[in-house]
Amino acid sequence: MIPPNIVESIQDAADIEDVVSDFVTLKRRGANMLGLCPFHNEKTPSFTVSPTKGIFKCFGCGKAGNSVGFIMEHEQLSYPEALRFLANKYNIEIPEFNDDSAKKAKQLNDSLYLLNEFAQAEYIKNMLETDEGKSVGLGYFKERGFIDKTIEKFKLGYAINQSQALLNRIKEAGYNLDYALKLGLIGQKDNRQYDFLRGRVIFPIHSLSGKVIAFAGRILTNDKKQPKYINSPETPIYIKNKILYGIFQAKKSIRQLDNCYLVEGYTDVISMHQAGIENVVASSGTSLTEGQIQLIKRFTQNITVLYDGDAAGIKAALRGTDMLLSADMNLKVAVLPEGEDPDSFVTKNGKNHFDSFIKENANDFILFKIKILLEEVANDPIKKTKAIRSIVESLANIPDPIKRSLYIKQSSQLLDVEEHIIISEVNKQQQLRIKNYQKQKEREARQAERAKQQTQYQAPPPQNSNFDSDGNYYPDEDDYDIPLPEEAFENKVKTLNVEANKYIHLLEKNLIRAMLLYGDKEIEEEVFVIPFVIGNILDSELSFDLPIYKQIFNEFLNGLENGELLPQSHFLNHQNQAIAQVSTQIASDVAEPSENWLTKHQVIVTPDGKHYKKEVKEILDRYKLQKITDLISQNQEKLKHLKDDTAIIEVLQVHQQLKKMQTEISKRLGLVVI
Repeated sequence: MIPPNIVESIQDAADIEDVVSDFVTLKRRGANMLGLCPFHNEKTPSFTVSPTKGIFKCFGCGKAGNSVGFIMEHEQLSYPEALRFLANKYNIEIPEFNDDSAKKAKQLNDSLYLLNEFAQAEYIKNMLETDEGKSVGLGYFKERGFIDKTIEKFKLGYAINQSQALLNRIKEAGYNLDYALKLGLIGQKDNRQYDFLRGRVIFPIHSLSGKVIAFAGRILTNDKKQPKYINSPETPIYIKNKILYGIFQAKKSIRQLDNCYLVEGYTDVISMHQAGIENVVASSGTSLTEGQIQLIKRFTQNITVLYDGDAAGIKAALRGTDMLLSADMNLKVAVLPEGEDPDSFVTKNGKNHFDSFIKENANDFILFKIKILLEEVANDPIKKTKAIRSIVESLANIPDPIKRSLYIKQSSQLLDVEEHIIISEVNKQQQLRIKNYQKQKEREARQAERAKQQTQYQAPPPQNSNFDSDGNYYPDEDDYDIPLPEEAFENKVKTLNVEANKYIHLLEKNLIRAMLLYGDKEIEEEVFVIPFVIGNILDSELSFDLPIYKQIFNEFLNGLENGELLPQSHFLNHQNQAIAQVSTQIASDVAEPSENWLTKHQVIVTPDGKHYKKEVKEILDRYKLQKITDLISQNQEKLKHLKDDTAIIEVLQVHQQLKKMQTEISKRLGLVVI
């Protein structure tokens, strides 16, 4: 148990902006900070940090809390572990108590980390204090040109070429051998235990927070029977597809420079760091995974992939990058001169020459791919057709419609193919993916339904929610406010008039209904309802007001960014009971007009959905019109209090533009603006 006064000291010291900035790139937006949420995949920042209130809040996934809560969620720690994590960050000493249950829980959670730290220290000691380590291990690193400061920075070491050197040290220190087996520090065969890594230089792999989670060992002989590298197995603390080598050492620089270099090997990372290029991580010879991409995306959306300057490197540059495009990363490719890799190139030439080379040779990926493929096809129409289809596949992976449109225009010019043909082929690719995804989701839904019928279990409705006995959702005033920690609720002053927003929330509900019921239906030629609604909302820079509807909207958006039109079943069977019940209610009701909607707003909503195309467009226009009208009212109020001429002119210009938009939408709806 941690004493209350120590808990208070930790909470006082743990500045929310400082804590979150270790993991998320934040940009100031007025009194608050804004960034991409680390807890879910999003394109538009909805993660807000309030330094004055000491809280974070994501308006996309709904997660919120203070500094301790952030660490608990991000690092998957218990409350005491999160407090210890922050105490270590701020050098606050926590006295230990003889609480057996707490000790056992702490040992269970910390033992793997502690044993890895011990092994790391042993590997370092081997290299610096033994004759074999100095001549073989340290000799290798020195031959690579690594200075002492670099070796210390990356905690490089050496595994003695003996069968039980580390095993004996682990036994002497009294560590649990079962943990050593789990971590891959030792192996076992025929009841005989032995060191897993022997006669190899050691590259420790660190978590985002700097803990040792695994090791990679490189052999120094030419024994063809032995793999060049051996890595630790996956464990509860080391999930390979969610970590990148060097991310702990690189995260600060990546965030500051807003760019990440991606290389292949450990020594590439180390050499570039030594040269002063610190915003670099390695995939460690494996294909990038979605988890690794999301790790980079926490700090930047800009990535430059470096490839070796040979035929294999150029071919590699054309593979495995579509996943980066799908994640809406701004992707550049740089192919190094022939015979060079990042390690050798930066060692020979230094940082300044490297920076100049990247500036001149880092190409946008799509344009790079077009250039390379056109060089290969010459005038062969069959090969050119194949190349164009490959480029179309990459274009179809770009989720941002504006970015995709610009690339299509450039591709059309470079490939000498009419733009409408490329658009058509890109749409076909996207529709095919959507259909395949829908089939997969339908299969999963059927499996889930069968499992549900077998168990005959109905999850209870969430406590303290706004659901009646029939499962219908009724928002109350708290739905219109930003959730704050419990202790702040008593003093919170509600400033929003719920009744005044009733109409806008009803429009939001019917937009959600349209996406749930008609999401995969065409509203225009080769344009479906879901991307049509989302595109209109984003292009107008609007966002939903009611959190539960906003959460559903953002989930549709995330699906679209991944090339998927999420089916109705995705929401009806959602693991979040609030989303499932709200979606069920909306989908099962006819579109719900407000009181006197027909007479007051002239909106006709049919229960059979025959006229869904007209209805969706009309609801969207009314939603935009109401939002614009609200903004006009706010501007008029603002003008009353402005005295500075420059500020007045700026507000009037915005006001004029809003009035123009209001008039255009009103004309489409056949309304008269007074």
